[in-house]
Amino acid sequence: MKAIVYYAPNDIRVEDVPKPECGDGELLVKADACAVCGTDLKSRMHGNPRIKAPLIMGHEFTGIIEQISPSATGNFHVGDRIVMATSVSCGQCYYCRRGWRNLCENIAPMGFSYPGGMAEYVAIPVAALKGGHVIKVPPHVEAKYAALAEPVSCAVNCASQCNVQSGDTVLVIGAGPMGLLNAVVARAAGASKIILSEQNPLRREQAKTFNIDLVVDPETEDLTNIVRQATDGVGADIAIVAAPAIPPQEQALSLVRKQGTVCLFASLPVGKSTLNIDSRILHYGEIRLVGSSDSTPEHVSKAVDLIESEKIPVKKIASHVLPLDQIERAFELMISGEALRVVLLC
Repeated sequence: MKAIVYYAPNDIRVEDVPKPECGDGELLVKADACAVCGTDLKSRMHGNPRIKAPLIMGHEFTGIIEQISPSATGNFHVGDRIVMATSVSCGQCYYCRRGWRNLCENIAPMGFSYPGGMAEYVAIPVAALKGGHVIKVPPHVEAKYAALAEPVSCAVNCASQCNVQSGDTVLVIGAGPMGLLNAVVARAAGASKIILSEQNPLRREQAKTFNIDLVVDPETEDLTNIVRQATDGVGADIAIVAAPAIPPQEQALSLVRKQGTVCLFASLPVGKSTLNIDSRILHYGEIRLVGSSDSTPEHVSKAVDLIESEKIPVKKIASHVLPLDQIERAFELMISGEALRVVLLC
């Protein structure tokens, strides 16, 4: 079968590799779409020590079940479309026992520990089935949109961490694909006003095509004043920082109201992740500062519901669709900022 295999930084190959077998307790899935994540791009450019190279890439995939092991757990049938909560948890550690599977101490993601979905076929491991990581998708949902369930689920987790309520004003800093997904998921959760801050002019123009109330250029406009004016002087209820940069993460505390929530959604590079924040703002404003990482099977199920019900504009998010062997073109589109999510058809 054809697959995209990661070997090392700047060494990603489209290869013919053996088709996987359906092992004991596993599912064999005919993958038909896999979205390209920012993590895939970072691995391509800078490497990723978590990837057990050489390994097939891809964790934002969907496909049709072709074979089911007699010992496989779960209510699945040949022909079912599935997606995954692709960071497979152990089910045994403290965090798994508490239900926080995305924080598992022994996490083993598809495309990092197990062969991923940038291939014509993928074997779903036993641990994923036992942990409930495989989620059915209604058959009428197109593959190129079902592949977005994993990134949408990360925004669902963020909205949950922030406890987005009906009527909230949500500020999202960063209008890349995940920033926009956080904005539209917050809207679906009931937010009445969405403010989006983005430096890149191309990203701002893309954002204006979404249901967003204010799109701000923080380079030429005063973001603090705009947020205050839009909230009767008190600040946003929630600020989600989807920009992987120190300044907006430090600034966010001053952009929310008292008892507001700041969520650091985007991660910073190792060795460059220390923030300098004013603890008095945090203390006297009783501000809640949280992180949001990955997602659980429950978040993926909610993401599938949002996609199936068309409550989020997946047709805009999946901005480019390419064949599997055009992975390098996908990376080019991402680097230029032209693409939101590139989906590869397997």
